[in-house]
Amino acid sequence: MMITDKTKKHSPTLGLYLHIPFCVGKCRYCDFYSAPAGRRMQERYVAALVSDLIATAPKAQAYTVDTVYIGGGTPTLLSGESLALLLDTVRAHYRLLPCAEITVECNPTTLTDGLFECLAAAGVNRVSIGLQSASEHELQALGRPHGYGEFVRTYRAARAAGIKNISVDLMFGIPHQTRDSLQSTLDAVLALAPEHISAYGLRVEEGTPFFAVREELPIADDDTVADMQEQIAAVLTRAGYLHYEVSNYAKKGYCSRHNMRYWLGAPYLGLGPAAHSYFEGVRTAVLPDTAAYIAAQEQGRGACICESHEIGSHEAQEEYVMLRMRLFEGIDEADFAARFGVELEKAYGPFDKLLSGGLLRREDGRIAFTERGMYVSNAILSDWLDFGR
Repeated sequence: MMITDKTKKHSPTLGLYLHIPFCVGKCRYCDFYSAPAGRRMQERYVAALVSDLIATAPKAQAYTVDTVYIGGGTPTLLSGESLALLLDTVRAHYRLLPCAEITVECNPTTLTDGLFECLAAAGVNRVSIGLQSASEHELQALGRPHGYGEFVRTYRAARAAGIKNISVDLMFGIPHQTRDSLQSTLDAVLALAPEHISAYGLRVEEGTPFFAVREELPIADDDTVADMQEQIAAVLTRAGYLHYEVSNYAKKGYCSRHNMRYWLGAPYLGLGPAAHSYFEGVRTAVLPDTAAYIAAQEQGRGACICESHEIGSHEAQEEYVMLRMRLFEGIDEADFAARFGVELEKAYGPFDKLLSGGLLRREDGRIAFTERGMYVSNAILSDWLDFGR
């Protein structure tokens, strides 16, 4: 992922992820680090994030930032002016590509007058709206704080403000969801024609409200959930979306450039509590503690790094396979051999049964999962990869 910038030829590119750890309230399935916060806490947090951006900038001086992703939590709990300040800070202290992809996640409950106009003026050119389902019953089951009507108003407000790249998040395997109700959700979203759609299967994670009642949750069995995944792929590909990653679909030219960084192993810096980075061969994580993060920045102590791990050669190979096989394009076999000094099939094969069984495909020197193979990709990759086992 190299982009040539007029100010510096062949400058390596970099992504920035800014975590906004605030939300209206926890959804029943959510295990991301976020919590409600008052206005004063939000103001202190934005100031801390600005300080962190400035302090981190020297690390990035040899790079051109081509993606910025503001996620959470719910970034749009902050004012448009606060979000604009963060982007102004990026522009002032980093080499930001003029055509950089700049994404902000938003929740339909946080729409305020003029929000998207303010974001567009600040350079935001992509928004990701969390819907999950068009069914009011299913939204209530998830603990989502909005209805479908609020989502539509939010979507139309973003369009009216000139945002030409909108992503919609969906979920399947929701309590009470059926294939018919899923189809209704897909039909409703396709009628709006977003550029990008993410569709994730519900995972009942430890520590969430759903986990406490996991035995009583009225969710579909594994076979039905697999059918739902297949249904989503069939419906969206027929509608002209490229199934470019296991859980992601895009119209031509609208794949998420920022998320592609993760899957291609390209460098990114994450700022804010619980944020992760992958930079110059080292993975780091910030302590998931907003109060500690703010205090550290106010006292000039820098980010509270709680994990730092240098990626060794074997782990780099395992990550390369795990992440790139999530993509529809799969792995370039010649590139793999050049990087790691071994042929892909010698390292992880033989592939004969998977190829003849229709789970893998080999085209133009690449190995990738077929559509059917994507549904069982986790099982196949768990057989291939050991990560030091």
